[in-house]
Amino acid sequence: MPTKVNHVSAADHDIVTVAVAAAEAHTSGEIVTVVAAQSNDYDDVALVWASVGAFLAMSLAALFPGFYRGIYDGLTGGWGHELTANQWLGIVIAFGVVKWIGIWLILLWRPLRLALTPRAIKAARVRARAVDLFKVGTEAKTLGRTGVLLYLSLKEHRADIVADEAIAAKVAPEVWGDAMDALVERVRAGQPGEGMAAAVTGMGAVLAQHFPKGEDNPNELPDRLIEI
Repeated sequence: MPTKVNHVSAADHDIVTVAVAAAEAHTSGEIVTVVAAQSNDYDDVALVWASVGAFLAMSLAALFPGFYRGIYDGLTGGWGHELTANQWLGIVIAFGVVKWIGIWLILLWRPLRLALTPRAIKAARVRARAVDLFKVGTEAKTLGRTGVLLYLSLKEHRADIVADEAIAAKVAPEVWGDAMDALVERVRAGQPGEGMAAAVTGMGAVLAQHFPKGEDNPNELPDRLIEI
């Protein structure tokens, strides 16, 4: 059997579920909430850092050959033979390869790899993951195309909102800014459930303005918090 995912507490689940139900009581919009530990492994970032480190190491060896030849002499106790140009080039390349492998091995530690990932890349990967999840579980799943996904990626301390066609046509992305700020602030304080609930409340207020609750308004998408 698959292992149950637990990124947040049972209390967080309850807080978010109650917030979604309360928000949807005033709108025909349907809010889906999803939380993930991390959106991407950033393996390519580790490869880039390793390549940059190896290139810099080989460049320094080429720019300051006397210094590195001195290290070579020290290691050989002065008994090493005089290196030819090709032999020296081979040593420089080997030095770069060792440097690449060393950095790559260090960056197998995920927290460091994540810390060295530029913020813009994190934001793009979180957005891409949110869009993928939206297409699978929210897009065109309501009769009025009024589904909206709130996605939180914990380790990146980032979140995103992806709205279905009808909502996107009336609500500009920047309108969700206050909801996102409330979410991220509380996540950084170690309160992911309260952060998502605050965001849901803000989203519900926006949706109620543009998509007020009608007489026939079935609950088409789950209110519960989804963990992946």
